[in-house]
Amino acid sequence: MFTRLRNRFLLMNMVIITVMMLVAFASIYTITFQNVNRDIEMELHRVSEFYRKANEGPGRGGDWKGGPDQPLQGEAGGEPPMFDGGSKEFSPPERSVSFSLRTDDSGNLLSVDSRFGMEDEFYETAADKAAVKTLKGGRFTLDGTRWAYSAQPESDGYMIVYMDVTAQQKILTNLIYTFAVVALVMLAVIYATSRYFANRSIAPVREAFDKQKRFIADASHELKTPLAVIQTNADVLLANETETIGEQAKWLHRIKSETERMKTLTNDLLYLTQMDDSKAETLHVPFNVSEAVESVVLAMEAVIFERSLSLDYTVEPGLTATGSAEQIKQVVMILLDNAIKYNRPDGTVGLTLRRHHGHIQLTVTNSGPGIAAEHLDKVFDRFYRTDASRSRKQGGYGLGLAIAKSIVEQHRGKIQARSVPGETTTFIVQLG
Repeated sequence: MFTRLRNRFLLMNMVIITVMMLVAFASIYTITFQNVNRDIEMELHRVSEFYRKANEGPGRGGDWKGGPDQPLQGEAGGEPPMFDGGSKEFSPPERSVSFSLRTDDSGNLLSVDSRFGMEDEFYETAADKAAVKTLKGGRFTLDGTRWAYSAQPESDGYMIVYMDVTAQQKILTNLIYTFAVVALVMLAVIYATSRYFANRSIAPVREAFDKQKRFIADASHELKTPLAVIQTNADVLLANETETIGEQAKWLHRIKSETERMKTLTNDLLYLTQMDDSKAETLHVPFNVSEAVESVVLAMEAVIFERSLSLDYTVEPGLTATGSAEQIKQVVMILLDNAIKYNRPDGTVGLTLRRHHGHIQLTVTNSGPGIAAEHLDKVFDRFYRTDASRSRKQGGYGLGLAIAKSIVEQHRGKIQARSVPGETTTFIVQLG
């Protein structure tokens, strides 16, 4: 289930990012394409102006026409007719690779104005590419070179100006290749990053789901035993209908005892649920922590001595905090009760309340068998018990420490357990 959830998250994330990249790249390419085309049009216009002025100048080659017996590039295959006449006024733009052709109305080549010694076939092909019906302008590829052309009508035909735009075309082509490579790399990086964060995002959900399943299983298990005892004793009562209530009192006492256990369990579960749901609604007011802790110690003192345990406590006076005094009392009660239940005969219960590094620190220690290191991180989980059989004999459900942790966290504090197996177990509560 969680794998499908993660995959859906990844798919949605990749689709959104891919669409965003495509839009971004398309926008960049469109802007670049328009800028390149505008530059080409401007450059082609300047080149066309040069050839137009050159043809209009006196003594220029604009009146030269190649005959059937004359090579297109000049007499006897000599140099092509040049129109600069030694004047810089009609020098073609230095950055452009260009030439000019003159054709009649039918598109037949009449003359060539070119600085390059190309074959006649090249110019004839160029003229054919720019057919009369498309003489307004366009682009074509010839011998691996990309050309843009523009035509201007004249009295006896057309003047067609050609300019090499291979470099500009390569800019657009390279831009597409660059976008493709960048997109692939980005998608790979984004996929790896998204997968990592998807796993991290789902981890708390998975953990909460697992805890919920374990919680339901544990609650069902805890309820199953008292229900079985109640049912068994009820069957015994029904089997001895002729006996009086007094004669069957022991069965009734067992039923009552198990119902009390179930009542305690349901009350604890209800309290935990209320704690989870009302964290933001709990009223926090200043209260005297020292007085709250000392009142619980005094109330539990008789129970401690009744178990033949010694009590050693130190409470620093005047410590105050913001929160619920009754809930903090409940935390102290849970920790002291835990220290009494899991202590050895003639053991010691220790409690210390003091200010430590700017925080209020409560420490409760017992001299019991201790907790193994692998259990320390789990003792605050609901229904978790290191010794289930012993806990059941002592009436525990494994909810006390879970309730204590929930209360401490609601007061923006921390609680942790430390233990030396066979010697001591210490619970430390730190309040802001």
